[in-house]
Amino acid sequence: MTYFGFLFQFLAGPLIIFLIITWWYERRGKIIPEFQNRRAIWIAIVLHVLLAVTYTTPWDNYLVATGVWYYDPKLISGLILGWVPIEEYTFFVLETILTGVWWWFLARRLIPPGEFKPGRNIRIILPTILGMVWMGGVYVFVSGWKPGTYFSLILLWALPAIGVQFAFGADILWHFRKLVALAVLPVFLYISVADSLAISSGTWTIDPAQSTGIFIGRLPIEEAGFFLTTVMLIGFGLTLTMARASQERWTSWRYRWFPSPDAPHLPKRLGVKHEAPVSGTRTNLLRPN
Repeated sequence: MTYFGFLFQFLAGPLIIFLIITWWYERRGKIIPEFQNRRAIWIAIVLHVLLAVTYTTPWDNYLVATGVWYYDPKLISGLILGWVPIEEYTFFVLETILTGVWWWFLARRLIPPGEFKPGRNIRIILPTILGMVWMGGVYVFVSGWKPGTYFSLILLWALPAIGVQFAFGADILWHFRKLVALAVLPVFLYISVADSLAISSGTWTIDPAQSTGIFIGRLPIEEAGFFLTTVMLIGFGLTLTMARASQERWTSWRYRWFPSPDAPHLPKRLGVKHEAPVSGTRTNLLRPN
């Protein structure tokens, strides 16, 4: 199976179907109160495509350059950018868009979870745990234990970005946990099955010397970890980008860090007090708790 054949069969086909469904929903004009709507979702998906390509390209090139994985030259187009074939960059783009339209499909159909209640502890605890796991990945990588190379590189690459997402909005992700779980797990399982078929057909190969040799069926555990974290990054990112609670939090933080006499009134539940009007002025000043 060629790499482009894999992309067309397992990513482009489902993507076209969900794009048609999304277009049909857009024509109906259904509004979701908890999220931004209409053009915002497409802007968010494009933003995530750019982030995926920018953030993943150096890491992916390093893995291919050091032989962590490699491709059958007969099954790729031969157009190489850096160390990586053009098909790999296409994979970044298609996976992100597919996850995005699947997320939007679910967001339109699921029942809203109710009123959002901010929580600070979860935004401290989860990044702390991820930080400790990341340090473990650093230790494995610098120790020179070769079978742990691929898995440790996944941890070093993915966990900082997920940690930032948790630090900003772990409570928001928990509030929308049903949407997040349904957006992440089916796509992860689907791409994992497709990946195992590509590995079986020899489209790409994981270096046995730089992986643990642990498999889930025919899928190396490192590949499962890679696809789980990539889909998590996209699903978490879209939820946080589109949620109105995120917009309110960012606005609150922005006016705390950069106070302005022209700042708009913000909801008290975001932790911002409203001052009484000052005689002779047209605006109220915002002062953080």
